[in-house]
Amino acid sequence: MAGFAMRCPAGKAIGMMMTRRMVGGIAAAACALISSRDGRAEVAAFDLAGPRLTMTVKHGGVTLPITQVPNLSAGDEVLVRADLPVDQGARYLLVVGFLRGATNPPPKNWFFKAETWKPKKRDLRLTVPKGAQQVVAFLAPETGGDFGTLIGAVRGRPGAFVRASQDLNQAALDRARLDTYVAGINRRDAEGGSRVEVASPLLARSLAIQLKADCLAKPAELQAGCLTAGRDSLVLSDGHSSSLAEALTGTPTDLAFQVAATPQGGLGYYSPYIGVVRDVARILGAFRTANYQYIPALATHDGNALALLLNAAPSFNKPQSVLVAALPPVGPVSLPPLRATEPAARYCLARPGLALPVEGAPLIYATRYARNVALRVAGRDGREIDLPVVADAEKGGFVVKGDLPRAAAFEPELTGRLHGDWGFVPFDGPRFALQSPQGPSWHPADVDGATLVAGRDNALVLTGAAPACVANIEVKLPGGSTRAVTWEQRGANGLTAKLPLGDVPPGEVTVRIGQYGVADPIELKLTAYAEASRIDSFTLHAGDRSGVLAGARLDKVAALTIDGTRFVPGALARVEGGDRLTLTADASPALSVGDAKTGKVTLVDKRIVNARVTVAPPRPAATLIGRSVTVPAAPVAIALPEGVVSQYGRLTFSLRAAGSTRFAPDDRVEIATGGDATTAVGVSLQDPQVAVVSVMPGSVPGAGALRFRLVQSGAAGDWQPLGTLVRVPTLRTMTCKDSCIVTGSDLFLLRSVGGVAVPEGFTGDSLTAPKPASGPLPVSLRDAPDVAASIEVNR
Repeated sequence: MAGFAMRCPAGKAIGMMMTRRMVGGIAAAACALISSRDGRAEVAAFDLAGPRLTMTVKHGGVTLPITQVPNLSAGDEVLVRADLPVDQGARYLLVVGFLRGATNPPPKNWFFKAETWKPKKRDLRLTVPKGAQQVVAFLAPETGGDFGTLIGAVRGRPGAFVRASQDLNQAALDRARLDTYVAGINRRDAEGGSRVEVASPLLARSLAIQLKADCLAKPAELQAGCLTAGRDSLVLSDGHSSSLAEALTGTPTDLAFQVAATPQGGLGYYSPYIGVVRDVARILGAFRTANYQYIPALATHDGNALALLLNAAPSFNKPQSVLVAALPPVGPVSLPPLRATEPAARYCLARPGLALPVEGAPLIYATRYARNVALRVAGRDGREIDLPVVADAEKGGFVVKGDLPRAAAFEPELTGRLHGDWGFVPFDGPRFALQSPQGPSWHPADVDGATLVAGRDNALVLTGAAPACVANIEVKLPGGSTRAVTWEQRGANGLTAKLPLGDVPPGEVTVRIGQYGVADPIELKLTAYAEASRIDSFTLHAGDRSGVLAGARLDKVAALTIDGTRFVPGALARVEGGDRLTLTADASPALSVGDAKTGKVTLVDKRIVNARVTVAPPRPAATLIGRSVTVPAAPVAIALPEGVVSQYGRLTFSLRAAGSTRFAPDDRVEIATGGDATTAVGVSLQDPQVAVVSVMPGSVPGAGALRFRLVQSGAAGDWQPLGTLVRVPTLRTMTCKDSCIVTGSDLFLLRSVGGVAVPEGFTGDSLTAPKPASGPLPVSLRDAPDVAASIEVNR
């Protein structure tokens, strides 16, 4: 690769990193973009309505209109008809030709004609020949020698028409996305209000359209016009539509998009029609003769037909105009690379109009290529149920349509998968985690009942099934009035509701939880108690910037000041019937252990209350020196890399005291994974500065990243990384001949063996995988998919 300055006739240079061969291949294209930008009239927009082509394709016994066919295959039966007015004055010859690449002229018998002015000869019935790669349609004025002239032009320079076919197909797909976006914006604008502002971001993301964010700051009546102004610059590069249109030769579309996005290339001004602007006008212009000129026609989808859009008015005087349109390419189908927008999210199957957000394939919204798309789920009885869905760009995904089965027909947790047909070919989309409501299942997470405090907002933690299916929450106050409640999900089976009780007197309150698919709300009767304000004490460790204020009603605290150092509130927690409020300063105050200080607590109502300050010893600190893992002997062992330990191993590590910390025999080390649960173990001292800790990781709750902290006299140090804890199955045997067979228990803990995925919830006791050509058999663990684990193969 090298840097080159590409100079155009107008004297403008484009600097880019590329090989010399690449420079030669796209120099003309980039210069054409520049001249188009400086003289916008050189390449006109496709805004002239031309003829329509009605086409059907029969493949494998199924017949579809052309607007549902993304690609053709050898052997497909195609019916083509030009829909011209009954009073059409000029006679057009419809010619369809098949191409087989840039360097291989097609045979003459790959061209077919229809005399559109003759009712019995206006239809073309074709079979796609083996070896064909592109299809081009021509509409030529009838002059007598027109058919032979067209065949000669195409056979003489097939590469030019291959390029024209590719670029016209790309432009048509881009135009489809743009038209869908503009239609959505205009539809929302006609409805008035703030609908444009709400719908436009999802429309832009779904269709890979550049969103002009500054337009949303304008008055509502100006937003639609602003968002769709300069529409030719809105379409962004989309890999899926490029793969559908790209032929075997020519400059890669992605590279051309990059050139067009440079300042010299017009900053993407012509991005929706980059291929056409780049090549088609120049390529087809080279075929101009005294009798004929070729003009491109953009084949846009209009119901079941292709509506041709022209960027130049046809001429019926010499040189007469021949319309050139690209039909879908011939070759393997490029399935939509759909992926879930939020893979970890859970969705309520019972929610009316459930939208499943997807991304990666804008053409699902802009075309009719996707057919028979459904969400497949399993009922309680094990039967699979297909729920019809439709792509909705304004919702950002597929929306479930029609009546849903009763919620009782499903388990509370289930998985759904999108599937359908892309043209003639079935495809599978992403999976979604779904939930189904289970009736009156919600209750306070605290087994002793929720303690609500009147006069303040309360965070009520609830446990139940299918939090994604909670539709609304409200609280009925002691006086009988109701208020809406906001909430957020907590994992798969919980939620936190924020009860607005700031101005509510003590008394009984009723929390009502409405669920999608359930007629009657759940009612929880609770009591809000009065609590007096109380400031107990403030404790911090020497050298720390943060401390903890103990008391009650600490949500009313605005700040704490100690000798001029100001602390501001942070996290508030309720512990053992009281409040604990973390307050943090910008810098550590100059305090020593044992200092007797009094802090000034400022409340939100401007009152000032004294607080006793306790300066505790510095929190302990230690650094990791080394670690080792011992694993008991097993018939078949899974080898784990350094720093990864299984539940069956023994982890031993050594620590060095840091700062003023010195180890004592009664010190403890807490070990944990990602959750709040910890395991505390003692230490063995080499001396006051070095300690050794030994632990069976299987006693540590959970799996994942291991961490440790030193605890001395009730004071805990900072958490530090220790390694990775994984659960591994117990393997009994492994035999490898043509393939490898592994037996054991808890095999569901494996994610894959030898590259073969292990089904979720696997209950068997043996797995089969391909025998590796050399080296050990690689395995992947569910707890740590990125860890390179393996099993030694006896050869």
